[in-house]
Amino acid sequence: MPMAATLILAVTVVLSLVGFARPALIERALFRPYWFLPRRQYWTVISNGFVHANLPHLILNALSYWFFAFPLQKVIGPARFLVLYLLGLIASNVGTYFQHRRDPAYASLGASGAILAVMFAAIVYFPRSSIMMLPLPLPLPAWLFALLFLAFSYYSARHPRGRINYQAHFDGALAGLAFVALTDWPAWVRAWHAVLH
Repeated sequence: MPMAATLILAVTVVLSLVGFARPALIERALFRPYWFLPRRQYWTVISNGFVHANLPHLILNALSYWFFAFPLQKVIGPARFLVLYLLGLIASNVGTYFQHRRDPAYASLGASGAILAVMFAAIVYFPRSSIMMLPLPLPLPAWLFALLFLAFSYYSARHPRGRINYQAHFDGALAGLAFVALTDWPAWVRAWHAVLH
């Protein structure tokens, strides 16, 4: 099993579960754009991605990660996978910073931005892949799952509840696509050929 992908998943699950029992851990990990520079909370652009709002939030992210991360790391290797994941986390907070930097009450958490980066990068490498989504007995094309994820994110961003940063999902998706374009352009070419033929 790919080591980097496994380690990220394990750390995320453990820290999230510990955070449910010890909310102070989650409070310290939150990304707060207003306080990011004044209080030098630089670590929070990474730490907020390793904690979750509740168990359903963690399960959805963990399953989505599972579907895409392990096949992707086998293709791009652990070093590039780790860079992609961390860049996805950081990129998913950039737009959030500019949108909420004047709001002292705003705080966000969740790994979804980084997971969307992994998801969309994986779709470039495996454009015809599919996943099994229970209780549906039929395979769902991975690209359709990713678009449905973004559609759900768009709806949820318009009706926000809690500290889940749905808007970061779009920045993460773009980061994943850009990462592949900048580091392995032939993968994009192969994806287009696979889709068109």
